[in-house]
Amino acid sequence: MNFTNYGLTIHTTNAGKDEEKEGRTESVSKKKKELADIASEALNVVIDEIEVSPLEADLLQKKEVADKINEVVSMILTESKRNLSPGDKKNVINMVMDEIFGYGPITTLLKDTSVTEIMVNSTENIYVERKGKIERTENTFMDIKDVYHLIDKIISPLGRRVDESSPMVDARLPDGSRVNIIIPPLAIKGPAITIRKFAADPYTIEDLITFGTLSADIAKLLKSCVKGRINILVSGGTGSGKTTFLNVLSGFIPNNERIVTIEDAAELQLKQEHVVTLESRPSNIEGKGRITIRDLVVNSLRMRPDRIIVGEVRSGEALDMLQAMNTGHDGSITTIHANSPRDSLSRLETMVMMSGMELPSRAIREQISSALNLIVHVARFSDGTRKVSKITEIVGMEGDTITLQDLFIFRHDGFDERGGIIGKHIPTGIVPVFLDKIKEQGDMIPVSVFKNGESFSETSLKRRY
Repeated sequence: MNFTNYGLTIHTTNAGKDEEKEGRTESVSKKKKELADIASEALNVVIDEIEVSPLEADLLQKKEVADKINEVVSMILTESKRNLSPGDKKNVINMVMDEIFGYGPITTLLKDTSVTEIMVNSTENIYVERKGKIERTENTFMDIKDVYHLIDKIISPLGRRVDESSPMVDARLPDGSRVNIIIPPLAIKGPAITIRKFAADPYTIEDLITFGTLSADIAKLLKSCVKGRINILVSGGTGSGKTTFLNVLSGFIPNNERIVTIEDAAELQLKQEHVVTLESRPSNIEGKGRITIRDLVVNSLRMRPDRIIVGEVRSGEALDMLQAMNTGHDGSITTIHANSPRDSLSRLETMVMMSGMELPSRAIREQISSALNLIVHVARFSDGTRKVSKITEIVGMEGDTITLQDLFIFRHDGFDERGGIIGKHIPTGIVPVFLDKIKEQGDMIPVSVFKNGESFSETSLKRRY
C-alpha cells in the first residue's frame, strides 16, 4: 500500500468535506438572512397597520396579529416572486410575533426552562448557560438597531434609561429575571446584555437534595439553624447559586415573623405572608436620588423586623448588617462573593473598612465573630453542578484571628465516564457550639447528624483554623 498516496487521498477527501461544510454554512447563513429580511419588511408593514399594546394584548389579539402577519408575508413573497416552505414561513411569522409581543430572538431562550443565563455579546453572538455549561446558540438579531430596540423594551417600562452619559443599567423582567446592560463607549464591540433567569417555581430543599447540592443531614442542620435564629452567611463565586440557596434558606423562616428583604434587584421569592421587599435605586438623570443598600439596611432597623435578609453585601452596608445581627436581629441571612469561608471573612473585614468608620482590625473581627454563627460555602464544579462544599461554624476569637471549624465538607472522589463529579457530603465529627442557642428556640438537632462513619483521626475531628 502506498501510504503517501493514501495520506494524500485522505487529505483531499477532508478538503472536499471542508468545502462542502463551508458551502452548507454559507447556504444556511444566506437562508437566515433571507428570512430576517422578509421578517423585517413584514414587521414594518404590520407595525404601521395595527394598534395594540404588547403588554395588554390577549390571545385573541395575538391571533389576529398572527393572521395579519401571515397575510403580509404572503403579499411580500408574491410581489418579490419568492417561495418559502411552510416551515420557513412559520419561522418568519414567529420572528415578527417575537418582535412585537416578546423580546426578539431571545424570546424562545427566555421560555426555555433549561436555560439559566442568556448572554448577548453582539448581533451574531448569543450564548446561554444550561446545566452550568455555556454554549453558543443559533439565535441572532437582524441588526444593531434590533439590539437597541430590545434594550428599550426592557428598561422603558421601569422608567430607566441607558445612553452615553449613563451606559450601564441593572433591571429586571416581569418574570423576575435579572438583567444587566452595558453599551458603548464602555462596551467596545457593541451593547452587551446579560440575563440571569430564575425558576418560575422556586427550588425547595428537597430539590437541592435531589440535585446533589447538599445531603439530607445538611438539610436538617440548616432547617434547624434558620428556625433557631442562627445568623448565616452564604458565600460562593459568581454563578455558584448563592441567591437560589438564600431563597431556599428563607423558606424555613416561620410564617408569623416579619421579614425585610433588601436587594439591588429584587430576586428573592419568599412564600411567607409578612414580607417587606426593599430595592435600591440608582441616581436619576441629574445624578441625584440614589438610594444604596446601606441606606436600606439602616432604614430597615426602624421597620421592626424579626429577620433582615440582604441579597448581597458589597460595601459599607456590611458594618450595618453586622451591627443589626449583634443588636437583636438574630436569624438574619446574607450572601457574599468569596472563594472560601476564610476568604469571606476577609472580604467582610474589607467591606467594613469601606464604611468610612476607622475601626481597628481586631474590633472588626470581634464584630464579625460575635455576629455570625455559620458560613455555607457553595461552589460550581467543573461538570457544571453546584454543591455545598463546606458548612463552617464561626467559633470565636483566638488572639487576633477568627476561629473556624468545618462541620460538613464535600469530598471529591473523582469523575464518572461522562465527566461528572463523584463525591459525597460527610460530617467532620465536630458538634457545633451553637446547638445550645437552637435549643433555646425550642428546636433540636440529633447529635447523630454530626457523627462520622468515615475514618478520621482524633486530630482532624477537633481541627479548627
